[in-house]
Amino acid sequence: MSQSITRELLENSLRNDLVKHPFFEAVKKEPLSKEQVAIFLSQWWHPLHYFPTFLSRLISVTPKLEDKTAISKILWQELGEGDVERAHERIYISTMVDVGFAREQFVDVEPFPATAKLIERYAVASGEALQGLGFLYGTEVADYPMVSGIGRAVKRVTGVKELPWVTIHALQEPEHVRSANATLKSGKAEKKGKATEDSAAVVRGAEEMWTLWIAFFSALEQAMFREAAPQAAKVARKVRAAG
Repeated sequence: MSQSITRELLENSLRNDLVKHPFFEAVKKEPLSKEQVAIFLSQWWHPLHYFPTFLSRLISVTPKLEDKTAISKILWQELGEGDVERAHERIYISTMVDVGFAREQFVDVEPFPATAKLIERYAVASGEALQGLGFLYGTEVADYPMVSGIGRAVKRVTGVKELPWVTIHALQEPEHVRSANATLKSGKAEKKGKATEDSAAVVRGAEEMWTLWIAFFSALEQAMFREAAPQAAKVARKVRAAG
């Protein structure tokens, strides 16, 4: 694949639409309750839980050893680098329980339709190497802004300054991005026509993934700020009136 694919993906308007989604501005500025943040946490759980499976399946269909190695490094970190208690899923649960969220509020809660669609398409993409590489790269170059949004919301409603789950992302994400980049540069010996065709397939995969994540955050914005927030305000007014 052409090395220019990396720049093309980074400059893609859909990636920009995702990392600048209005949801992230809302969690910085809008009134926010723990109940609203629990909605966010419960939906994020599903892609977080599925991602190691996606990586495992992608390794199995990726033909190049170089790509398998790069993806396996991301998987190794996601699963705790040999220590299950450091697996991202375990740290996510312990972090949120420690700051006051009940496990049942955010683990294995029913997914929104947009969340279910996101997981469904990750599963499909993991069965085809080029589409899967697009999903992988698209995830890694947008992951930390999304994780930061979660951290910002949790910190606002709990007053906690440090969140281990956000911290481990900050430490590992640069390596994840480097590994994802490596999968885009492993095909230097390919013929030009084949490389162009492969690059286009990867771009299509990344664009589909970003579109799905945009729908995911639009659904969260609807649930947290257009439905849950007015209801919470109504309850608060009733409490004040009763007092």
